[in-house]
Amino acid sequence: MNNLKDLHIMLQGDSPIILLESQEEIRLVDNLSQMCLNDGTFIFKWSATEGMCRVDIDLGLMTGTDTPEEVLRHIKSTTMSGVYILLDFHPYLDDPIIIRLLKEIAQNYEKLARTIVFISHALNIPAELKHLSAKFEIKLPDIGVLKRMIKEEAHRWQDNHPHQKLRADRKAVESLINHLLGTTSADARRLIRAAIENDGAITSRDIPTVMEAKYKLLNKDDVISYEYDTTVLSNVAGLDKLKTWLKQRKVVFEKATHGLDSPKGIMLLGVQGCGKSLAAKAVAGLFEVPLLRLDFGALYNKFIGETEKNLRKALETAETMSPCVVWIDEIEKGLSGDSTDGGVSQRVLGTLLTWMVEHRGKVFIVATANDIHSLPPELIRKGRLDEVFFVDLPNEVVREKILEIHLRQRNQLPSHFKIAELVEATEGFSGAEIEQAIVSALYTSMAEEQKLNQEVLLHEIAETRPLSILMAEKINALRHWAKDRTVSAS
Repeated sequence: MNNLKDLHIMLQGDSPIILLESQEEIRLVDNLSQMCLNDGTFIFKWSATEGMCRVDIDLGLMTGTDTPEEVLRHIKSTTMSGVYILLDFHPYLDDPIIIRLLKEIAQNYEKLARTIVFISHALNIPAELKHLSAKFEIKLPDIGVLKRMIKEEAHRWQDNHPHQKLRADRKAVESLINHLLGTTSADARRLIRAAIENDGAITSRDIPTVMEAKYKLLNKDDVISYEYDTTVLSNVAGLDKLKTWLKQRKVVFEKATHGLDSPKGIMLLGVQGCGKSLAAKAVAGLFEVPLLRLDFGALYNKFIGETEKNLRKALETAETMSPCVVWIDEIEKGLSGDSTDGGVSQRVLGTLLTWMVEHRGKVFIVATANDIHSLPPELIRKGRLDEVFFVDLPNEVVREKILEIHLRQRNQLPSHFKIAELVEATEGFSGAEIEQAIVSALYTSMAEEQKLNQEVLLHEIAETRPLSILMAEKINALRHWAKDRTVSAS
């Protein structure tokens, strides 16, 4: 913790109530105890399970301090100045008696300096106490501190394994440091130790495990989820212009250079089943960062204000997980509310737009949409996102690649099929429809106890009615709209 000096200054100031939001309770209590010991200040600690006790000297538990009201009455009546740490006191801060007792203690601070220090994971101080309180922001470990932690853990491991040599890949160490940013000191040390203890090395194989563990530490709900399955660009057929655009920005996303800002993100608009979701996964694979999926369905809450709060929490998680890619699938469904939703969708849009402009973390957004007419124009203007790409139905060259990819993924050799004939038969098919035709043909072949062949595959293709036929008017309208307004992804 590299801002203890600032905390010490605040402790010596004239704030009757200090708020410390942190999960590192033990570390904070130890640091506060050391500060008070150096200053000759009495320090006490209270918890709902043990009551109150002196921290600097073991005098046992104080009687009559078990409940929140009892401990505050004790502090109010004592003539002993000092620091009083109240752990996890947040559930009691909506009780009028508790609020009044805290206010009376704080208002008497100039006559008798009794400093109340709240330590909890979250603190919402009542309005009556805000002018008597000071919130101290606990700085998380920066790059320098994390480097030092890695060195310390490496030396510790080497001391415990004198006959083995620790292996560390320089690029992997840098990546590990980047992904540990946003974690507490205790969590960072645990993750570093786990990475080293696993095999006596820090390599690229450790990074996915660290990213997953970090996400689990941060996320407490289902609004934003960690996507375990990313992919590589080579698994995405076509979309050559999009791939080139992404590769040009990869270096800047990894490390700001030439005075360029980190890329913000893209919108992928297009026909359903044409690879937008797969492309989102490939962006994370290309950038070598975790992929988080923001679920607008889980975001909405019937209680006023909760939906926007859920979104802010999800975006905070994304910033803490940075560098990362945030995939917002079918974004139009979450922002196309009407007058019956009480303005929730407009408030959600405002929250999202503000964050997109103001956030400073390396968070790259990939928003996918099927219906551009449902999207607010503020979202797709330049400055919010870097570019809007249109993903159309695959042409002949791309369909050939799609067929080959999905056949290989299912242990079928493309050379055993007349690919040109299959390409012609799948005119107007999306990538997803081609994949499902192959899957259906495999089921048919299995049921007939024969290998997949050209005839079965052509039959399944003929039985499929693609969206380009079922929804021809809608797809043509989408193409017409996108023609002069978006950049082709292919």
